[in-house]
Amino acid sequence: MLNRGAFTLRCKSPVVDWLNTAFPIPRDRPATLVDVNQELTVYLVSDATVESPAAFRRWLKRNYRALFETELEGWCRDPNLWPQNLTFALFESWFQAELHSVVVDLVGTEIHDDDF
Repeated sequence: MLNRGAFTLRCKSPVVDWLNTAFPIPRDRPATLVDVNQELTVYLVSDATVESPAAFRRWLKRNYRALFETELEGWCRDPNLWPQNLTFALFESWFQAELHSVVVDLVGTEIHDDDF
């Protein structure tokens, strides 16, 4: 077991609305919640961060902007197409955090960051 907690950010309908409006790409059907939530990023944090919902909420209030930008960048690298005022209230209306307080490493080898 790792000394980490984890969370994912599940998109809510405003993300889908933004995608379908900002990128009116001709396709056979508009994007749906099922589409945008098929592959979620797993964020690892200290186990203390997820020890209670209140602790996580405090952490999230301090870090929401970086998370918001990371999620938006996954869909669109041009910040001019993002919502202009990335507030915590907007973040909460766009994403639902799902906490995981137990993280188990089943591989057993050293963890490496592929970006380095």
